[in-house]
Amino acid sequence: MSDKTKKILITAGVVALVAALIVFNKVASKRGKVEVFVEAKSENFEISVSSSGELLAERYVEIYGPQMVQGRTRTLASTAGRAQPANNNVRLNALTIQDIVPEGTIVRRGDYVAQIERTQYENNLRDARDRLQREIDALERAKLDTAVNLSNERDRITNQRHTVEEAGITLDQSLYETPATIRKAQLNLERQQRSLEQMLRSYERNVVMRNTNIMRLESRVELAEIDIEDIEYYLSQFRITAPSDGMITYINRRGVKRKAGSFISPQDLAVAALPDLSSMISKVFVSEIEIRHIEKDQKVQIRIDALPDRLFRGTVMSIANIGEQLPNSDAKMFEVLIRIDDNDPSVLRPSMTTSNKIIIDTFYDVISIPTECIYAGADNIPYVYLKNGKRQIVVLGRTNEKNTIIEKGLKSGTQVYISPPENSENFGLVGEELIPEIQQRAMSMSY
Repeated sequence: MSDKTKKILITAGVVALVAALIVFNKVASKRGKVEVFVEAKSENFEISVSSSGELLAERYVEIYGPQMVQGRTRTLASTAGRAQPANNNVRLNALTIQDIVPEGTIVRRGDYVAQIERTQYENNLRDARDRLQREIDALERAKLDTAVNLSNERDRITNQRHTVEEAGITLDQSLYETPATIRKAQLNLERQQRSLEQMLRSYERNVVMRNTNIMRLESRVELAEIDIEDIEYYLSQFRITAPSDGMITYINRRGVKRKAGSFISPQDLAVAALPDLSSMISKVFVSEIEIRHIEKDQKVQIRIDALPDRLFRGTVMSIANIGEQLPNSDAKMFEVLIRIDDNDPSVLRPSMTTSNKIIIDTFYDVISIPTECIYAGADNIPYVYLKNGKRQIVVLGRTNEKNTIIEKGLKSGTQVYISPPENSENFGLVGEELIPEIQQRAMSMSY
């Protein structure tokens, strides 16, 4: 056999092998294709909005840090929680939580909860004590100076009284002298009496002035003492205790929990909270697109991530009027609060993650199929592929996350393709009598 003949035979064998592989792949591909059907069902149909959330106590007592009230400081565990300074003896600055018990700690009334950093106000206390000592020293100096000065003035007044008395004696002894001598003695007596009166008036003014100065200095001492009392009492409240029995939860402000190292301001002194576990709510955020469907008193199905086998029932209790921009979200989100109707205080805890399905509407005994089974051509007329080889036009109703209501065109139990069949172009179109109704609905919606 020549080389040329061998080459021809080899080439023919390769071509035959390739052709066989192509035929085999086609057959295998056809055999491996699985056509999946779904059955149109008549059942209750729910339209809902789903969103994850967080459990919170509906009612709670906030535990507040040191607070100024009527010139003295105290720690309040009330809903006020705002400092109301009666004077400026203690300058209220931002405080730092130095230490706090772990979240979830069970406490009794009076138990330790947190410690506020003391360094700043301990320095203020030391400065206030130094200031008090300076004020006391100034007062003592003023009292000593007053005593010495007034004593000298009283001595001068006593001497002046003696001078007046001597001038009077001189005048009495000059009764038998010449008129000029008598007149001179009279003038001297009058002059000495005027000097005495001036000294007395000056002494009275000096007494008033010095007493006023002493009272001012005494007031400064008293204010310095009040400063010290205020700071000491303020510092005595830096050890925060529980106002009642309960479980400690951390305060959450704008998504940030207050813990050791966090700051609290005079306008918001909340350090921690004691939630009332008998009434729990789920806080969720709904997008601005879906919020228009949410209404108060709508029913909610709630699942807790930590309790996957339990289903809780809830009711929408409030909807925010103003949206907010949340991290990692481009759309405005609206806060929705949901009350847990069948609360279980033994297992539900604040900060648990929730999955919430808010029921918007419920349709009873309607036919529905998965939305992915529905197709439409260029004319936007919807249809489905039936297992019997027909392409059925359908009138669509409401849609939820997965399924769509079929108002006309399908009966319960009818099987439809999930994905288009291979020979879909051979499926005959049926249900054309429904096209006018579909077009009429489309026109009414456009208006």
